Parts: sequence; C-alpha cells; structure tokens
Amino acid sequence: MRRGFLRMLAIGAAVVVGAALTAAPASAADPRGPVRIGWTAWSDAEAVTKLAEKIIRERLDTDVELVLADIGLQYQGLAKGDLDFMMMSWLPLTHGAYLEKVGGDIVPLGILYTRARLGWAVPAYVPEDQVKTIADLKKPEVRDKLRGRIQGIDPGAGLMQASEKAMDAYDLDRYELVSASGAAMTAALSRAVDRNDWIVVTAWSPHWKFAKWDLRYLEDPEGVLGGLERVHVMARRNFYQDHPRVAEFLARMHLPLEDLEAIMLEASNTSYEQAVDAYVANNPQRIDYWVTGAMPQS
Repeated sequence: MRRGFLRMLAIGAAVVVGAALTAAPASAADPRGPVRIGWTAWSDAEAVTKLAEKIIRERLDTDVELVLADIGLQYQGLAKGDLDFMMMSWLPLTHGAYLEKVGGDIVPLGILYTRARLGWAVPAYVPEDQVKTIADLKKPEVRDKLRGRIQGIDPGAGLMQASEKAMDAYDLDRYELVSASGAAMTAALSRAVDRNDWIVVTAWSPHWKFAKWDLRYLEDPEGVLGGLERVHVMARRNFYQDHPRVAEFLARMHLPLEDLEAIMLEASNTSYEQAVDAYVANNPQRIDYWVTGAMPQS
C-alpha cells in the first residue's frame, strides 16, 4: 500500500517529488524512524513546514523527512499511515471535501493560524470601476484585456477546486483556468506587473505577494470562494502515542498572521532557511513555549 502511494506522488509538474520518497522507513508507526511531514510548494506551507522541521530537529532531537506532494495525496497519506502529519489543512471550506473522505482516519492536532482567506486578485492598477467583482470578468472588453485567462496554481489545490466552481457560478465559460505551480503563478504575476498588463490570479492570504505588490481581491458576491478560514495541523492515527513531544509541540504552535507574512517576505528575498533561522533567533520565548509548554515570564 505504501509503495503504491509513493508512486502516486509523481503526478506531473504540479508535484515535485524529492529523493526522500525513495527511502521510506519500514513502518510509519515506528517511532525510531524519521517523522515524515507532508507539504506542498506553497509559500505559507514551506514557511511553516521548515520552521517546524528546524524546531523538531534541533529542540526535540528527532529526525525529519519532508515529503513534497499534492495536497490531496497528503490527506490520503495520513489516512493510510504513509505520512505522519501535514500543516496545511484549510477549514472549514477549502479542504472540506478532503476531510469528508478521510476525516475518520486522521487526527487534528491544533490550529496553526487563523484569518486565512482565498480569492482571486488583480493588481491595483486594474481600474476598480471596470473590474470590482468576479462577475465583471464577463465583460467582453475585460476578457480581451485578460486574454481569457485566469492564472491558477496546482490542480489538486482546494483553491483550484473552488475556482472551478466559481467559473461555473459566474458563467466564465470563455475563460481558461490555467493550472501551474505556486511559483509559476507568482512568476506570471511578476511579468504582468513589470509590463503593466492586466492579470487575474488565484490568491490566498497569507502570501508574500501582497507585501511585494499592490493587489486587491475581487469581490465574490456569490460567496463561492468562501470566507475566513482556519489552518490546522493534521496527523495520522496514533502519531501522538508514537511521538508525544512532537505532537504536543505542534498542538502549541500558533503563528500570528503578520509573523507568518514576515517570514514569507523575508524568504522571498533570501531563503526559507534563512528566514526561519531569523524568526527562531528573534522569538526565543515563543519557541520555548511551543517546545516546553512553559509560559513566558513577564
């Protein structure tokens, strides 16, 4: 079963499979093996995953193996015991369908951050009196400016599933929802901004692109893309029993949204490793609380 799951991770350009997938421990439930973290190449996922990886390695003295995979396969991996935990479960709407399928086989450990949201965004120079809501995309002159394209991310993302529903809800049958990686989406946005071209991108907060460029979300009067979301850490069954200190750390790990955005912006200018190192160095009391549960002394 595990080997079949690992082979499924190679699903095209949307999924980058690392060498770690070829050397799985004999049993995901073996506490002597590395903790296997599922993650996706989204900026917020990379920031929180590499932050957790550093703390688990250095403060909890536990080996870590990162498994890069499509988000849907991460839920399957948790349910089958092929992964130990993942840190990007958007609820209640975005990943609700995944949870309906495997919710009985996975365990929530804690809320990582709140006030997340999804939507479609445009650069601020796109006139708001012409493009204010998703419904405005139906205007022929707007569609021409956008060349009939909405720039998306990897096809397994919950945001892309919601975007497909938005295409139907707003009758955008003359548009193409373009699948790509998160990095390809921001590259397309960067090119458009450099040329002052119009573009619509699938977007979520937190993301460093909102700090780098002046963007705005399009209004969604049908409410297809949802409202505020919570981002949870999800684990396989019996993970707490096998790795109690790691599970307790994850249950206490909570990031203010502005802190996460600061990590992401720093990472976009340097690297995720450097940004994570700086955050750990600058927030010793918070990290100590996550690791030990001891409240900071006033």
